[in-house]
Amino acid sequence: MKFDAQDCILNAKYQLTPTIFDFRLRNPELAAVTKPGQFVHVLVPGKTLRRPISVCDVDGDDIRIVFEIRGEGTKILSECKVGDKINIIAPLGKGFEIPKDKKIIFIGGGIGVPPMLYCAAAAGNNAIVINGFRDKSAVILTEDFKNTSCRLIETTDNGSYGIHGFVTAPLEEVIDEADMVCACGPAPMLRNIAKIAKSHNKECYVSLEQRMACGVGACLGCAVGIKREDGSMTYKHVCKDGPVFNAEEVEW
Repeated sequence: MKFDAQDCILNAKYQLTPTIFDFRLRNPELAAVTKPGQFVHVLVPGKTLRRPISVCDVDGDDIRIVFEIRGEGTKILSECKVGDKINIIAPLGKGFEIPKDKKIIFIGGGIGVPPMLYCAAAAGNNAIVINGFRDKSAVILTEDFKNTSCRLIETTDNGSYGIHGFVTAPLEEVIDEADMVCACGPAPMLRNIAKIAKSHNKECYVSLEQRMACGVGACLGCAVGIKREDGSMTYKHVCKDGPVFNAEEVEW
């Protein structure tokens, strides 16, 4: 695929929490070819390096991204106004393959929750979604997930909302109902999910969160260790070869 930067119109903007924003970027051409698990590389006004942000959903001609303010760049991005042009390179990366005939558990942790929405929508009533948050104030997208026809389970670390604890506890309870597991979130969470899936002989695919600069495999800054079939290790790039990988291949 040729990666051309294109302008999108910020068609709608919502603030979900004090630090999390929901943008709808209108570009019919890009929306038509964007798949679950892919990401966009956003040019922030006044900044040289783009910011990678996972695709949360596609709604008609709009690509939906949900991001958290984590530094100056995302703070500037959050201040864009409806009607502004936002330049992106998209769709990037290898996303999730979602078979229509399989029951799939989708797991999101923190800001890894948004990309699971598009996945759940693609799977419909074949989806079981487990989303984990720090506390009640961080919970996002509950109604959106309910609208996908999925079975939704929510957890918080401190028990202020949903199930008290981490996503791994409900995963242990429902994993035998599913054929495969797909997850996005912090590396420790993904590592534990991968162990559980392997112990139950379930396919598991994870979307890795790595810092990246170019977004297309040129700068080599987002390399991750991957196991070869012979047991040795090589490196692949999250932006180009991922962000989705078979969990058993990842050198945790």
